[in-house]
Amino acid sequence: MFTHPLCAAALAGAMLPALAAAAPVSLDQALDLAVQRSEATRSARAGVASASQTARAAGQLPDPTLRVGVDNLPVTGGDRLSTTRDSMTMKRIGIGQEWVSADKRAAREAAAQAMVDREAVTVQAAAAEVRLQTALAYVDAYFAGESLKLATLSEHHLHEELEAATARLSSSTATSQDVLAALSARGVAEDDTAEIRQQQSAAQTMLERWVGVPVEMVQPLVGLMPAGEQAYVDSHPAVMAAQRDIDLARSEASVTSINRKPNWSWEVSYGQRTGYADMVSFGVSIPLPVAPAERQDRETAAKLGLVDKAEAKLTEATRAAQGEFRALASDARRLAERAQRYQAAVVVPGQQRTAAALAGYRSNQVTLMSLFEARHMEVEVQRKLLNLQRDLARTQAQLAFKPLTTGAAP
Repeated sequence: MFTHPLCAAALAGAMLPALAAAAPVSLDQALDLAVQRSEATRSARAGVASASQTARAAGQLPDPTLRVGVDNLPVTGGDRLSTTRDSMTMKRIGIGQEWVSADKRAAREAAAQAMVDREAVTVQAAAAEVRLQTALAYVDAYFAGESLKLATLSEHHLHEELEAATARLSSSTATSQDVLAALSARGVAEDDTAEIRQQQSAAQTMLERWVGVPVEMVQPLVGLMPAGEQAYVDSHPAVMAAQRDIDLARSEASVTSINRKPNWSWEVSYGQRTGYADMVSFGVSIPLPVAPAERQDRETAAKLGLVDKAEAKLTEATRAAQGEFRALASDARRLAERAQRYQAAVVVPGQQRTAAALAGYRSNQVTLMSLFEARHMEVEVQRKLLNLQRDLARTQAQLAFKPLTTGAAP
C-alpha cells in the first residue's frame, strides 16, 4: 500500500483515465483508491503524527526557570525603595532547573509511545472500515449489473410472448385475454427492470462515494479469501484497540509508580550589591512525601485499576469477535451449501427443461407457450441463485475485510 500523499495522487491520476473511459474497475483498484482518498484515514494519521510529536517531547527535561529579583529592599525610612543605599539590598539573577531522572523520562516516553501505537490502530481501523464498505458497495454494484442482465432477458422473453400471443389472436388460436395477460406480464417485467436499474444506480452511487469517481462497470468478483478464526480475532479492530489500551494503561501505571520518588530541583543565583561584595547563592529543593500511602500509592492503585479495566475489555472484545466470526462463517458456509444445492437441484434442471422444450418445439411436439414458460422459469431460478451468491459474497467480504491487515493503512 502506498504511504505518501503524492503516491495517492499518482494512483488516482493513473486510475482516472481508465475510469473515465468506462473500463471495468477491479476490486483491488477500488479498494486502493478508496483508502487513498479517505478523510477518515487522513484524520487518524494526523492523530498519529500528533502523538508522535508528544512522544518525542516526553523524554526531555523540563525547561529551566529564569529567576530575577531584588532582596531586602527598604520600604520605610530615608532609604525607602532605594536599591543602592542599604548594604543588605541585593539585585539577584539566577537560574533553576527541575531534575527528572532518566528512568522517569524513559517511562514517560514509553507511555507516550504506547499512545502512538494506540493511535496507529485507529489508522488501520479506519482504513479497514473503508475497505470493507467499498467491498460491500462493489459487491452490490456487481450483482446489480448481473441482475439487470437477467431482468433484461426476462423482459425480452415476455416481449416475444406478447408478439406470439398477438399473432395467435390474428389467427384465432388465442383470445384477447391471452394478449392482455401477455401485455400485463411485459409491463410487470419492464417495471421490474426499471426497479433493478434504480438499485444498480444506487449501488454505483455508493461505490462512487468511496472511490471518488463514477464507476459504470466493475470486473467479476474473484474468490475472496476470508481469514481463519484466530487470525480474524487477533486482527479484529476492537481486539487490537483493547490490546493497545492495556499497553497504554500499563505504561501510565509505570509512570505513576516511578513518580512516587519526587523530582529534585536546583537553583543558582548571582546577587549584586552596591559598594559591597557580590554574592552567589545556590540550593536544592527536595519535595517531602509525607503521606505516600494516602496520595502517591493511591494514584498508582488508580492506574492499576485502569489496567484491570482494559484487560476486561480485551476479554469481552475477544469473545465478541469470536462470536462475530462464527456467525459470519456459519452464514457463509450455509449460503455456499444452499447456492451449490440450488445450482444442482433447481438451476441445472431448469436449463435442461428449457433445452428439452426448445427441442420439442422444433420437432412440433411442444407448444410455443410451453417453451416460453420454461425460459421464464429458468430466468427466475437464475435470479434467485444470483441473490444467494450476492449474500454469500457480502458475508465473505465481511470476513475478509473486517480484520486489520498489514498495509491496509496508507
